[in-house]
Amino acid sequence: NDEVKGANSKNELAQLEGIYRKMKAEELINNGVTVADPARLDIRGEVVAGKDCLIDVNVILEGNVTLGDNVHIGPNTILKNVTIGNNSKIEAFSHLDSATVGDGCVIGPYARLREGSNIENSAKVGNFVETKNSTLGNGSKANHFTYLGDTEVGTSTNIGAGTITCNYDGTNKHKTTIGDESFIGSNTSLVAPVTVGSNATVAAGSVITKDVPNGALGVGRSKQNNKENWSKKKD
Repeated sequence: NDEVKGANSKNELAQLEGIYRKMKAEELINNGVTVADPARLDIRGEVVAGKDCLIDVNVILEGNVTLGDNVHIGPNTILKNVTIGNNSKIEAFSHLDSATVGDGCVIGPYARLREGSNIENSAKVGNFVETKNSTLGNGSKANHFTYLGDTEVGTSTNIGAGTITCNYDGTNKHKTTIGDESFIGSNTSLVAPVTVGSNATVAAGSVITKDVPNGALGVGRSKQNNKENWSKKKD
């Protein structure tokens, strides 16, 4: 009888947790959610899901999780206290905690959204990207190997691979602001507090310590110097 059971041992506790997981998964299924394998869905809080959602295997949903319509949650993901808008996709091995994702977004794979992350409509957070206390504006992209901490990014801006915001000076956190329709080149370090304006470009490999005005090109790197007829020293 599953209605009344004791939890007098670790084994019995595990059995009860299994029954609870099954009940919560069945609630979602009965509300129209496709659950790839109910036995491999772990619900540790309250989940509200819209129409035509899909939850793949080995997913943990913790705290208060709200999914819009047609949301796809990929395998091996963790969602804790998050809201995800309509038609968004969370790819495999992503970890979202206290974050908000808008409509039509793609997150991951291997993305981490930490507390205070706000990903607006149609934005993209790609593989090995971490955000914390940051907003990525409508249609903006951070596709590869990026850290955005205490950052506000406008609309339709591209954050190149390897970009980091240097938000911590050893004592205090500082803010980085990037405007609309700007382009941040690969391997850029933005040393906060700093502002990059709208329609601005930052050259790849730059260390930006001063504000970049609207429509400007910011370059913060040494000039390449080639040594002709160079040969390595031989032993």
